Amino acid sequence: MAAVPILKSSEVIKTFEKLGWEVSRQRGSHIIMTKEGHPATLSVPNHKEVARGTLRSLISKAEITVDEFLEALEN
Repeated sequence: MAAVPILKSSEVIKTFEKLGWEVSRQRGSHIIMTKEGHPATLSVPNHKEVARGTLRSLISKAEITVDEFLEALEN
């Protein structure tokens, strides 16, 4: 299993956008992302850094692997 990096919230959002997610709205310090045909929503904290556990949870909710996320991050 690949290690989950510590990333800025903007990097996390851009990576999920590459994977087909889009910013739906913002409520307070959290940015809500949705994907057509996907039942879950992702709540990305708009903080300086997104904690590893939080990012791993978001990746799991998006039903992708850490490796798939890292590949999209690099491209």
